[in-house]
Amino acid sequence: MDAPGVEVHQHATTLYNSIYRGDDRMLVNAHVFGMNAYGAPLWHLRRESEGGVFDRYAESFGAVWALSRRAIKE
Repeated sequence: MDAPGVEVHQHATTLYNSIYRGDDRMLVNAHVFGMNAYGAPLWHLRRESEGGVFDRYAESFGAVWALSRRAIKE
């Protein structure tokens, strides 16, 4: 959490995937019941046009980010 330009937030929403975003690239790890995250599908998305899959996930990310709070370093 000490890396320059990196923020870690926590939230209490129920999600069905984990999203890791950096600029116009994103990793989406789909949650699969009964499977650890490392075995579930991982999609590498890039923004190539407006209104595509990347933008749908970016909207979801933004909505959860707005409800989150910055993680406290322990």
